[in-house]
Amino acid sequence: MHIGILILTPSSSTRDRRIPDYARMLRDEAKKQGYRVSIIRFDRCQMVWDQMGPRVLYQGKKFPDVDIVIPRIGIRMSNLIKISIVKQIQMMGIPVVNSFLPISRAKDKLRTMQILSYNGIPIPKTVVVNKLEYLDTALKKIGTLPVILKTSFGSLGVGVAIVESRRSLISALDVFWSRLGNDIIMMQEYIKESEGKDIRVFVVGGKIIASMERKAKEGEFRSNIHRGGTGAPVKLTNYEKKLALRAVKALKLDVAGVDLLEKKGGAVVMEVNCNPGLESITETTGVNVSSAVIKYAVEKARLKKSKVEY
Repeated sequence: MHIGILILTPSSSTRDRRIPDYARMLRDEAKKQGYRVSIIRFDRCQMVWDQMGPRVLYQGKKFPDVDIVIPRIGIRMSNLIKISIVKQIQMMGIPVVNSFLPISRAKDKLRTMQILSYNGIPIPKTVVVNKLEYLDTALKKIGTLPVILKTSFGSLGVGVAIVESRRSLISALDVFWSRLGNDIIMMQEYIKESEGKDIRVFVVGGKIIASMERKAKEGEFRSNIHRGGTGAPVKLTNYEKKLALRAVKALKLDVAGVDLLEKKGGAVVMEVNCNPGLESITETTGVNVSSAVIKYAVEKARLKKSKVEY
């Protein structure tokens, strides 16, 4: 079995030549399980369409002879085109974990909200704001300040702000629209019961592998570990388990991190991450999530699942 790990980290500078920790963890685990591994960098791939059909070259030569590819791709609006490499790999008949459409759905927060809502999965009250003249209407729908502002694309807490007054809200929207070039902003209710904490549920192949509660550092409302948050193992309720699995199923992801917020009346899904971090949840819970990902990838490769959706 030959496993490919696709990463976007460029290899053009000395600083970026090292393999990211998440890729290293997957590589080391795959080798431990007795499999051959290749690290595949996006900037060394070339997509080709010719008489031989759609394919990918690697450094101008034949693509590595892998049985499955695990993409580890963070998407911002500026590099959406890059994930087309995942579809191209699928079109070559190579299975992937996760596939193209689920990745693109999950990394667009607006699209995620649409899918979750359509499937009856509880989410925070959310309104899209694109003009100041509709601000008061949006606030009435949300109910009260403070509110959370989010751009459609972003990860690790980037593109998220908390606003506690109408005056500050106008200023924040001006920054988002004028300086960041985002004309559509999502305004969400601030769920007080959560108080700067959330629950990360790590799901692989439709099964919950690990879960932890994340708490924001003092003075911060975002609980991301990369922003100084801390984690602790947490036991999920049956409701929380079902909610996380429903969210992953709705987005058709193989591997995902589901972020839940505790709310009076029951938890809601804040976000579904198609590229969940491996380091912090492994360290916090003691669960080898990399092992679960590799085992699932091997199983999928053996089943030769390579359906391409358009």
